[in-house]
Amino acid sequence: MGFNMNINWFPGHMKKTIEEIENKQKLVDFVIEVVDARIPRSSRNPLFNEIIKKPRLIILNKEDLASPSENRAWVEAIDKTNDRAILYNSNSGNPNVIVKESKILMKDFIERQKEKGISTGALRAMIVGIPNSGKSTFINNVSKRRATKVGNRPGVTKTNQWIRINDDLHLLDTPGVLWHKLDKEAQLHLAWTGAIKDEIMDIETLAFEFIKYTLKLDKTILENRYKIEATDDPLEVMESIARKRGAILRGAEVDYNKVSSIILDEFRKGILGRITLEKND
Repeated sequence: MGFNMNINWFPGHMKKTIEEIENKQKLVDFVIEVVDARIPRSSRNPLFNEIIKKPRLIILNKEDLASPSENRAWVEAIDKTNDRAILYNSNSGNPNVIVKESKILMKDFIERQKEKGISTGALRAMIVGIPNSGKSTFINNVSKRRATKVGNRPGVTKTNQWIRINDDLHLLDTPGVLWHKLDKEAQLHLAWTGAIKDEIMDIETLAFEFIKYTLKLDKTILENRYKIEATDDPLEVMESIARKRGAILRGAEVDYNKVSSIILDEFRKGILGRITLEKND
């Protein structure tokens, strides 16, 4: 079993979204980019670096699912660039933090406006991100209402819409957008976290590759969760987990599809622990 997929997933609506993001920058003061803290590299669309000319507040979302030490390292690294980063959990985060951090990011702009005698009013931000980075959950959290349709499937947000957070901050939402020609690592990391639809990937290969990765990272992650003794053979480990979890077909055959779903689902929900797939190096 090996990895031989090559996803070039760039539907027409994504091309249109990139063009809209570029064109609508004139409507906003800065950009909020929602990133998955488990994959801070793969969940940042490189096309944004080419088209976004405004200051950026990077939300390292789902920080509760990622390694605390890696979270800190990523914030420090991003803060050394022109962008500003903060850790956030959209299920329980305090929206006031976003307003406060937005004002810190835009401090020079606000002061320049004051010097000119201009009241800035509400800061306006465009919110961008890849599919399933938690962007819609983030918006619902900061706006304290179900402002957008949320789903755990990529591509739920389809239209641009303004959301008023409070008198100090208004957000312009945009659909999640991937980019074409993802490399193998990005494909795997995006698929493991659910940013690429499971239907267009082979779930058994994904789970096999995830086990292989996790054995190299720290085999006790799988041993502790599934009460197995992990060997260096990913297929053996997968079959051990299947037997522990009853993912067995008639004739004592392993149900690879079922055990693959169990492993990926438990990683995505944080049941395997706080795992950052991409270290800052």
